Amino acid sequence: MYDLPVVSEKDKKIYSKFRRFLLNDGYIMIQYSIYSRICKNHDDILKHINRIRQNTPDKGNIRLLQVTENQYNNMLLLSGNKVDDELMTSESLIVFE
Repeated sequence: MYDLPVVSEKDKKIYSKFRRFLLNDGYIMIQYSIYSRICKNHDDILKHINRIRQNTPDKGNIRLLQVTENQYNNMLLLSGNKVDDELMTSESLIVFE
């Protein structure tokens, strides 16, 4: 989850760069400024935390929340619809190691 300033043109470029980083790193947008990503294990989580740290802008507010797949699937959607990317679960993923 993040809240970055978009007052100046420089702020907007920084915001866009961070958003592009998230999308290129496999995150999906659930809502504006709320993104999720499936990680296969704890080492994968740490890898992505470090990637976010390396790409964190100086201004703004960025928060990480770890939830299990079961907790995520039990999330209540009170209004609106899930985006198509959310319908993909770990069962539908093929992982090559």
